Amino acid sequence: MDFDLLIVGGRLVDPASGLDAVRDVGFAGARVAAIAPALPRERAARVVEAAGCLVTPGLIDLHTHVYWGGTPLGVDAERIAARAGTTTFVDAGSAGAGNFLGFRAHVIERAAVRILAFLNISFGGIFGFSRNVMVGESGDLALLDAREAVACAADNADRIVGIKVRSGRIAGGDRGIAPVDIALEAADRARLPLMAHIDEPPPGRLEVLDRLRPGDVLTHCFRPFPNAPVDGAGAIRQDMLAARARGIVFDIGHGMGSFDFAVARAMLAGGFAPDVVSSDLHLFCADGPAYDLLVSMSKLLALGMPLADVVAAATVRPAEAIGRADLGRLAVGGVGDAAVLALDEGPVRLHDSTGAELVAQHRLVSRGIAVAGRWHDNQEGDPLAGPPPALPPRATHADHLRRHLGHRMSGRD
Repeated sequence: MDFDLLIVGGRLVDPASGLDAVRDVGFAGARVAAIAPALPRERAARVVEAAGCLVTPGLIDLHTHVYWGGTPLGVDAERIAARAGTTTFVDAGSAGAGNFLGFRAHVIERAAVRILAFLNISFGGIFGFSRNVMVGESGDLALLDAREAVACAADNADRIVGIKVRSGRIAGGDRGIAPVDIALEAADRARLPLMAHIDEPPPGRLEVLDRLRPGDVLTHCFRPFPNAPVDGAGAIRQDMLAARARGIVFDIGHGMGSFDFAVARAMLAGGFAPDVVSSDLHLFCADGPAYDLLVSMSKLLALGMPLADVVAAATVRPAEAIGRADLGRLAVGGVGDAAVLALDEGPVRLHDSTGAELVAQHRLVSRGIAVAGRWHDNQEGDPLAGPPPALPPRATHADHLRRHLGHRMSGRD
């Protein structure tokens, strides 16, 4: 056999190469072996029919929380992956230097999908996050030690792609800009990009943006007021335009409370599209409003962002942001990661983090993914196909775990 896996008849959309055409893609071992208008099916151990579907590089979700079982907001990346079309999950600061080895040993190295990480500048990572318990890990400066973060990043350079800081009134209390300054010290010494979260001031968005370097990431870039990127009249703020001009990377980071349709419309109308579309997938938004990366991408499509740009924002652009030129593209000899996606017709009701509704006529739905040349069917279906079961009005962390993991509460299948 020439191919272990052959994906045939799909529309290959690969923004990294500029290719948008019907192509077959063959995989041998963990690599892409051939891309051509037609490849011989009889020479493949497994054939996946993709006629009428999009074939893209494996999607990269730049902002997720997948230290499941080790932090209160973690989800199981393996369970979500095929449904989300996602082959690379970049964890955004779930673990810090004090617990990264547990994340690595118990989740990252056991996963069938690729997991990379931004290391939290807080020594214990995100340790107190739920609907009923919220302890911002940046509120205690004693936990923010640049030396510990730099040492951990050096010891785990194959997995750690950046430093993460969560600043704002919720994540940092009254500490203002200090957590960002400490994280920048660590990122500079480690020669890694910084991903900066903003919630409600202090600090304000402008104060954070002024400190970021070219290549650093501002996540939650289309967040609602306060700290929104548009003014009261809907005009894009000048600090956002200036930051883009000097090379700051703007990431959606949808999550539970960080994506606003009205803000997104204003930004897109002003010609300010996000560089990266990410889900900020965690336990408390996995059943809405974010769901996963494909749902977040579908929202940008519904708001008028072109398909090729949306795909780029979930493939080559996040790969560039983390310095992984081998990911986010389909090329002969390259990493054997791909997604087969259907552009299903609606209507479907989509919701942002404020509860606002948008009726979309199309949405992206995964048929399955190839990870290192191995095929994984989407057995979870479309998360928007029906309403999720209701949670109790004052749902606990355990309620969310039961809903997300079901019978897997006690272990893996």
